[in-house]
Amino acid sequence: MHKLTRQELKVLKRLNTPEKIQRFVDEDISYNKEKEGETCRSPRRVLRDRTGHCFEGGLLAVAALRVNGHPPLIVDLEADRTKDDDHILAVFRQNGGWGAIGKSNFAGLRFREPVYRTIRELVMSYFEHYYNLKGERTLRRYSQPQNLARFDSMDWMTAEADLWALNDALLTIRHWPLLSASMERCLTKVDRRLYDAGKTGMVF
Repeated sequence: MHKLTRQELKVLKRLNTPEKIQRFVDEDISYNKEKEGETCRSPRRVLRDRTGHCFEGGLLAVAALRVNGHPPLIVDLEADRTKDDDHILAVFRQNGGWGAIGKSNFAGLRFREPVYRTIRELVMSYFEHYYNLKGERTLRRYSQPQNLARFDSMDWMTAEADLWALNDALLTIRHWPLLSASMERCLTKVDRRLYDAGKTGMVF
């Protein structure tokens, strides 16, 4: 499938539930400590190197979902770029609800059970957990699900070259605002307990 080797397919087919995919991304893929602007690995390279940051781990999760019969959908979360980085989610539907898988250095930006009725509802579940090291709440916009099948010509699942073209394409898609200007002006910083909880297991 999509130029994956027999061994790669064997690994991904074992991840036959979203929960198994999230556990694999968390436990078997170390967090890539390089800045996200330095590497943009395909799922093949993430499997081989056993390392990935948010974008790379998210793509691996999407590939695993696809191998197991789900459409390869991602949602792009856009931060205030003067304060924080963007984040991607591998999203899936189950029993009428939306759920998500994510790779992150912050504990609260990972798995969501498929209980959310809309994508916006799913995205808002990340709002309180999306903050920077100054404790500022930074999530601002989100995209609708994007089917990565439209990028198959890039061989995004198996490419050896960095996937900058895919990364750049996500910057151009429409994003929907989560907050009004007055809401943004009134945001407070996260409290110490949430701040510390989110950093549990963080790799520096």
